[in-house]
Amino acid sequence: MRAVLLVVGLLFLCLPAQNSGAGAAEAGRHGMSMFGELKYPAGFGHFDYVNPDAAKGGLVRMEARGTFDTLNNYTIKGNSAAGLGLIYDSLMESSRDEAFAEYGLLVESVVVADDLSSVTFNLRTQARWHDGNPITAADVVFSLDTLKAKGAPFYRFYYANVERAEAISPHQVKFVFKGRKNRELPLIIGQLPVLPKHYWQDRDFSATTLEPPLGSGPYRIAKVDPGRSITYERVADYWGRELGVNKGRYNFKTLRFEYYRDSTVALEAFKANAFDFRQENTAKVWATQYKFPAIVKGHVIKETLVNNSPTGMQSFAFNIRRSKFRDRRVRQALALTFDFEWTNKNLFFSQYTRTQSFFSNSELASSGLVSAGDLKFLEPLKGQIPGQVFSQEFKLPKTNGSGKSRTQLRQANKLLAAAGWSVKDGKLVNGQTGKPMAIEILLVNQGFTRIVAPMQRAMERLGVKVDIRVVDTSQYINRLRDFDYDMIVGGWGQSLSPGNEQRDFWGSAAADRPGSRNYIGIKDPAIDKLIDHIIFAGSRAELVAATRALDRVLLWNHFVIPNWHINSYRIAYWNRFARPGIKPKYGLGFLDTWWVDAGKVNSLGAALKGRK
Repeated sequence: MRAVLLVVGLLFLCLPAQNSGAGAAEAGRHGMSMFGELKYPAGFGHFDYVNPDAAKGGLVRMEARGTFDTLNNYTIKGNSAAGLGLIYDSLMESSRDEAFAEYGLLVESVVVADDLSSVTFNLRTQARWHDGNPITAADVVFSLDTLKAKGAPFYRFYYANVERAEAISPHQVKFVFKGRKNRELPLIIGQLPVLPKHYWQDRDFSATTLEPPLGSGPYRIAKVDPGRSITYERVADYWGRELGVNKGRYNFKTLRFEYYRDSTVALEAFKANAFDFRQENTAKVWATQYKFPAIVKGHVIKETLVNNSPTGMQSFAFNIRRSKFRDRRVRQALALTFDFEWTNKNLFFSQYTRTQSFFSNSELASSGLVSAGDLKFLEPLKGQIPGQVFSQEFKLPKTNGSGKSRTQLRQANKLLAAAGWSVKDGKLVNGQTGKPMAIEILLVNQGFTRIVAPMQRAMERLGVKVDIRVVDTSQYINRLRDFDYDMIVGGWGQSLSPGNEQRDFWGSAAADRPGSRNYIGIKDPAIDKLIDHIIFAGSRAELVAATRALDRVLLWNHFVIPNWHINSYRIAYWNRFARPGIKPKYGLGFLDTWWVDAGKVNSLGAALKGRK
């Protein structure tokens, strides 16, 4: 799931367990949770991590990278603009300070069938589109059907176990499920973005468009400068502004996303007060480029905030659709060419931790030798998964940080030889085909070249020809969708409640589906079974054990060369803002919980004017 989760040892799924028939409106609850009782009661005033009295108003300028050519972010065509999710409401809203929980947004109450075969939502009668038309069950049915039929391929996969949606009445809609009982499906449906049927029914949903679409959320599109900027304005009469899930949120009057093609140019623009808020993702830049005068004078605030969310896996990912990468030993050998310790010390100013799990920074991460709980899911797969899963602790190679990784390269040579590769005339050649090993590493971020270059040199010492290719955003997206690459920097974010999205990450059915996130190209029945164990887990303990089992199998297959992570957000912002005393446990909360402080705006303006 997209939302983040934490609570353990409670009920695995605390859903309203009533029949979902005609009388559901009276029996429904105001929210759903997968692990325990809801933190916020019916009729709650606001989330704890907001200020319900926050001032409304002000302009906030944000940066975006690359370009855009469409205002429809639900299809595979084109590059969609930043911030489009702000114009639509979903059925329910996630809380960001508790275990995965959803509270009614478009929905007043929800009822899940006792046998998990369906979920029924009772819509709020006051919910409105920006043109004043009511939001109805027909819109909800239209949204599901349209996303599955014409949306990005991901949606067909994500909603595969939703058999149909039925409009029981103008304000009541029922989703019927198929297949095995899936405790996550009701919550997945709660996150469904609802689209206006009367707007889209006479338009081509699958096409790119620069016509601002009709929405229902807290913002609407005010101005579009194609490829350069997009501006949103807060909807003054937004129908849901007084709901407990929205009170104290969405405080900025105007949001503008300015596009920059180069991160260096973007940073200089930030220093010049061209936009207001920046989250820094590059360690070297954070360590060396945030000492400019505006920070020294207090005009710009620089700080780190704790990140309690799972960090997932960022990596150099192999495309095993390529025959040269199909042998696990080849992938393991190539992984030995990445010297993280040297990279962290010399390029990252020792700011990072090596990622050792696909579910890092969470209890779902495997560690040590296999446990009894994991064995329940792994033992039936003996002979189908790497034998080391049962006998060895997975550990990534560790160097002394000198940059002289002779030991690792000797080990890599042995693995390559065992896999049928040998060096002839300085080239690593396959013993069966006679073809030399050549790899193209595809990048979209020029800054990654300095990180990849040492690995390139180490691979070349093994006899591998390595090309580093940096392409623009549009070309990169197209090649990613078509799986047209040898290696990429691949990332998979995770929550504390993994579920259906794991099929899109690692499932066989997603391997050949354009636009899927199975970047690696995994087609493995054993992994498919482990994914099913996660999706259909009957308790929190089972979910954790099944996820750790999957983690072990993914790691020992050496599908990726794991990168690194940091357990904090690095942010800098011009001193115009105030924020609640409580930070959301999971996330930054800048766009929807901070507000413009008029006093700070005046003080900063006077200081900057005086500087001139």
